[in-house]
Amino acid sequence: MPAKHLKTSLIISTYNWPNALEVCLKSVLNQERLPDEVIVADDGSKTETLQLIEKYKKDFPVPLKHVWHEDNGFRLSTIRNKAILVAEFEYIIQIDGDLILHPSFIKDHLRLATPQRFVSGSRLLLPPAYSEKILGQRTIPPYLDLLMNGSSRLNAIRVPTLTKLLAPHYKKRNKFYVKGCNMAFWRKDLLEVNGYNENITGWGKEDSELAVRLINNGVKRLFIKFGGICYHLYHREASKARHDLNENILQSTIDSGITRCDKGIDQYEVESITVL
Repeated sequence: MPAKHLKTSLIISTYNWPNALEVCLKSVLNQERLPDEVIVADDGSKTETLQLIEKYKKDFPVPLKHVWHEDNGFRLSTIRNKAILVAEFEYIIQIDGDLILHPSFIKDHLRLATPQRFVSGSRLLLPPAYSEKILGQRTIPPYLDLLMNGSSRLNAIRVPTLTKLLAPHYKKRNKFYVKGCNMAFWRKDLLEVNGYNENITGWGKEDSELAVRLINNGVKRLFIKFGGICYHLYHREASKARHDLNENILQSTIDSGITRCDKGIDQYEVESITVL
């Protein structure tokens, strides 16, 4: 299907950081090609996030949905599953709410959308003081300014003619390498592997474990390079207390070759999910 006709749902995960989410939403509004809906996957934020989304809903040019559940620890896999189930369109682009998107972000991802493929990208890291300045003003600096202030600058160079050429080959030696803050999937492929594995809680490995099951199911990874650019606002790292346990789940998935997890998206019905 040509990219211009492909319908897409943008899922933005967030937790109690409305300043960052507002900057992220502003960058969505700057897109040259808007998604067909935006779903905020909220892992239990307080009232300020709800109020922010309600404010933006009024004039947002596409449906803006708020999928929420109670705060019961770091349950990113769970809230993403709920958002995937609520999504109405066939292609899902997934980001985190601490990103600023380049204006061509959605357009670049859609150009790379290919049956039996999922996509992972990268991000440019913004330093603490500069991130605080952006969050204080809640405005997006010029994109050249973002590039010059960030690290990993190669991740923020856009060369569309190279994107498709490199996509099957970049990081080929590390075939399970993904960044969950910048990914895209066909919704049907996610449903076939039962979405995210909710046995993985706390920080780490939920995206890699999903990638392994997709690959086990015949869905190959593409890497979006020199396109799909985003800029990551600085924050302190989350607790890694569950890292080793999650690593064990990931290794078990690799060793067993399974395609479906036992605790995934099929636990839910759309009617049971809280959409605010």
